[in-house]
Amino acid sequence: MSNLTLAIDTAAPRLQLALALPDGRTDVLVEDIAKGHAEILFDRLATLLARNNVTYDDLDRVAVTTGPGSFTGLRIGLSAARGLGLARKIPVLGIPSLLAISLCVPSGPIAVFIDARRDEAYFELFPAPGRIGDGPRLLPLEAARAAIPADATLIQTPFADIGAMARFAAGADPLAFPPHATYIRDADAKPQDAARIARRAP
Repeated sequence: MSNLTLAIDTAAPRLQLALALPDGRTDVLVEDIAKGHAEILFDRLATLLARNNVTYDDLDRVAVTTGPGSFTGLRIGLSAARGLGLARKIPVLGIPSLLAISLCVPSGPIAVFIDARRDEAYFELFPAPGRIGDGPRLLPLEAARAAIPADATLIQTPFADIGAMARFAAGADPLAFPPHATYIRDADAKPQDAARIARRAP
């Protein structure tokens, strides 16, 4: 790993940024915020870059969490990461959120179990940290609890270790992690058919 990698996570009610630096150091900036990621993201990113004496031109790759998570938060993070990648012509890696969360323990197997409300959970099993699992699933809480293997480390935090994610992304194959959102549940916002203006028949 000899590149400068920026990691962005806006999938949960936090803004998380990290730089994995070529000298092996990792610098992290975390701010608890349920809404308003878009308004502060680039200001906090400027702070993180400045305190490490680097600029956007120095970035070699960008990584961003892809969900499951907040629909609005995911769009903000993905848009920022893709924009930076396009402007700098550098790889953008989309790291699934549950896989990113799995990186907080040293070894597997790992069961990531995140409360998704409505008596449901986002759930995925991983053979080891950062190793692709069986795919994220939205399960009833009891079904998710029953699916946890006895020998697995259980992780229930919705927050990825953003520093670990930056280090993982610095050495990962960009082709294996396209920056596309992972939506498991439909958006809560639905079209209001009754409020639509009827089209005039031709």
